[in-house]
Amino acid sequence: MLNRFWLEWRGLLIFLVVMVLFRSAIADWNQVPTGSMKPTILDGDRVIVNKLAYGLRVPFSAIRVLTWDRPNRGEIVTFFSPENAELLIKRVVGIPGDRISLMNNQLKINDRIADYAVLDEDQIPALNAYERHRHRFYLETIKASVRAVMLRPAPPNAHNNFGPVEVPEGHYLMLGDNRDNSKDSRYIGLIPAQAITGRAHAVAFSVDYENYYLPRGDRFFKSLARSN
Repeated sequence: MLNRFWLEWRGLLIFLVVMVLFRSAIADWNQVPTGSMKPTILDGDRVIVNKLAYGLRVPFSAIRVLTWDRPNRGEIVTFFSPENAELLIKRVVGIPGDRISLMNNQLKINDRIADYAVLDEDQIPALNAYERHRHRFYLETIKASVRAVMLRPAPPNAHNNFGPVEVPEGHYLMLGDNRDNSKDSRYIGLIPAQAITGRAHAVAFSVDYENYYLPRGDRFFKSLARSN
């Protein structure tokens, strides 16, 4: 009976094992359930993650066999939260040796203050009218890294005034592009290198939760490579 089962199903079983190992150690696609990385990544995006970007891990573990690169400032990465082991996706803002602070949501790295250029609402077409009305959108440029961020015009609070924090060796400081709605290093602390699982490469496909899960065709295969 077992021999017959193996002969009939071995192709499928081998395929499934290979796929599980592939997704664990080489590449994966992750659903984005929240808007903490808006306007860069939307809830409903499926993001391709390169798990070989920084090194080779033993499947289903945090054990790194080989390391050939480190996360760079401005890259979007996935990692396990030190708070509850939840898989998160954020942007690397601080690398080892950096001194980071926020003052009224203005980013400062190693005594250099970010430049902010206003983006018009029509440059953020994927967001709904309520979000576009409630937020301000900027192109944030610092240390050769450029990204769109969204901020609420609200009184200062404990989280848009942050630091300064010095990033020690083997750790990274993560922020969401949606600065007022992101549970990132301001809440959960610095992220150890071994908790980082890969680099976000592109949006594979996207569905609009607010519009009957219809596909957002303009987001298919949209690159998430950092801007330099």
